[in-house]
Amino acid sequence: MSKINIVPIFVPDYGCPLRCVFCNQKRITGVSTDISSDIVTNTILEYLSYFKRKDNVEVAFYGGSFTAIDFDIQNELLKAAYNFKEKGLVKSIRLSTRPDCINRKILDNLINFGVDTIELGVQSLDEEVLRLTNRGHNTKCVFDSSNLIKKYGFKLGLQQMVGLPGENFQKSYKTAKTFVELGADCVRIYPTLVIKDTALERSYKRGDYVPLDLEKSVSIVSDLIHLYYVNNIEVIRVGLQPTKNINFDGDVLAGPFHPAYRQLVEANYVFNALSNYLKHNKPTDEVNIFGSGRNISNIAGQRGINKNRLLKAFKLKKINLRQGPFDNYRIKINEEEIDLRDFYIMENL
Repeated sequence: MSKINIVPIFVPDYGCPLRCVFCNQKRITGVSTDISSDIVTNTILEYLSYFKRKDNVEVAFYGGSFTAIDFDIQNELLKAAYNFKEKGLVKSIRLSTRPDCINRKILDNLINFGVDTIELGVQSLDEEVLRLTNRGHNTKCVFDSSNLIKKYGFKLGLQQMVGLPGENFQKSYKTAKTFVELGADCVRIYPTLVIKDTALERSYKRGDYVPLDLEKSVSIVSDLIHLYYVNNIEVIRVGLQPTKNINFDGDVLAGPFHPAYRQLVEANYVFNALSNYLKHNKPTDEVNIFGSGRNISNIAGQRGINKNRLLKAFKLKKINLRQGPFDNYRIKINEEEIDLRDFYIMENL
């Protein structure tokens, strides 16, 4: 399958019935709430002019709660995107919304405008965490909405946050297991950050909320992506996209932010699995490892840290990293081809 080219359309704050403690959509997206069919059309045209390949273009409505917007506005925005889909210039349409903003009438309408994927901002499936974060819905609502979305034939995306108030690893892991049981086609995972002008900022400054540190959050998310990987669920994003606002010199006050957060997680995952393999398969002085370009980068780690740790831990003289025709999970060590998922050990159970 060819790489998906995303046309992002941001609709922050539109439709949101309340403010979650961690959320300030304007600061997170860096855009205002003004949106119209002309903006959608012009944005799609602009991105289409950039893409070299146009055979797998997806229009994605991000932010806010799309299906809570007035139906007339929803239809105006969706029609603008659907026009391109009808012409064959766009292959798919996705949107994100809240679990309590899904019903049969809404889904019937989305079918009419060619929507393919619906992502639900679930964040957690623990009742206490939902209450402490002011989500305004319960877990039953998530189950009902997810099942209805699947029944209608949409692809189901579920979004999870780690490090929320009242949460621990066991709760995060239970949420991830339930995502698997709900039949998620894809997931996003975000570490909780303290953003300016949020209720979480006030809680943090009072000392009532302590965010995860970077190392701990990477370890937790590594375990969660393992659960998704072994169940063949696509992890389409890990961590917030760095922007002018989403940065420590911007609006991020505290929390496990890193501009290459996903790489940290994936490098930790690969290091864990590779270390476990080498523990049970005595390496020679020199090891040759072949993998996809992405995995070779993760095996090396940022500034070569993983490679150096492996050399030291297993008293190796040399590790040769070579790119080869392998997918995201498979690598070849000397003459043996392995699946990294078979050797990863959960770090927090």
